[in-house]
Formats: sequence, C-alpha cells, structure tokens
Amino acid sequence: MGQNLMVGTAMIAASVCIHTLGLIALTRVLSRVVEAFRLHLNWGRIIAMMFVVLGLFLLMTIEVWGWAAGYRLLGVVSDWETALYFSTTTFSTVGFGDVTPHPTWRLLASLEGIDGFLLIGWSTAYLVSAGTRIGPFRSGEHF
Repeated sequence: MGQNLMVGTAMIAASVCIHTLGLIALTRVLSRVVEAFRLHLNWGRIIAMMFVVLGLFLLMTIEVWGWAAGYRLLGVVSDWETALYFSTTTFSTVGFGDVTPHPTWRLLASLEGIDGFLLIGWSTAYLVSAGTRIGPFRSGEHF
C-alpha cells in the first residue's frame, strides 16, 4: 500500500505540474491568438475556443500518456497499448473494467481516477472562464 501511495503521489504531482505549466503556456499563446484575430467577429471567438479545447485535450493526453508510461515501467499491465487504454479509461473515470491492473497496483489505478477527475474539473473551469472572457459567451446571458 505504501508503494502505491508514494508512486501515486509522485504521478499526481507530475500531472499537476504538467497541467499548471500547460495552462500558463495556453493562456500566453491564447492572448496572441486573441490579438491576431482581434475577436471582434464571432468566428474569431470560435477559433479561440477551438484553440482552448484542443490545448486542454493536448494537456490531458500528455498526462494520460505519463500514467500509461508509469504502468508499463511498473509492470502493472502487459503491453503499451493496454497501458494506454487502461490509463485513458481510468483517467477519464469511465473504468470499463475489461482491463484490470495487477492486484499489487489497484490503489495506484484508483489514484489516477481521482487525479483525472480533478484535472478534468480544473480544465472545465478554465474552459468556462475562457468562454466568458474571450469566447462567444457572456456571464448572466449564457451561464
């Protein structure tokens, strides 16, 4: 159990660092996108929102791949494709159950689910904020 908690804590810390740095970079680049399109037209706002969504998707993809790499290094699952599939379903909290980790590492998989739940929520908050700040939505009108 202790090993699961130590590895899980390190993986969560790494994914939070990736997410934090990624959101900072996304915000900086987004300001350039906003300036480039001047966002006085609706299509410019839509492009900005597409940029935000794709940027968030990239961040979470990197995080899922990081967890998958950890699973492979630890021997939690048998091959890379299974590791990536298992990590994706665990991070997204879908958890089909068709792939299960080695019993020694079940707690680690649970920690990935909690990590994914929090980072998806954080991404949603960022997306809503961007949608009202630079996107086509207005607080009080759409939310």
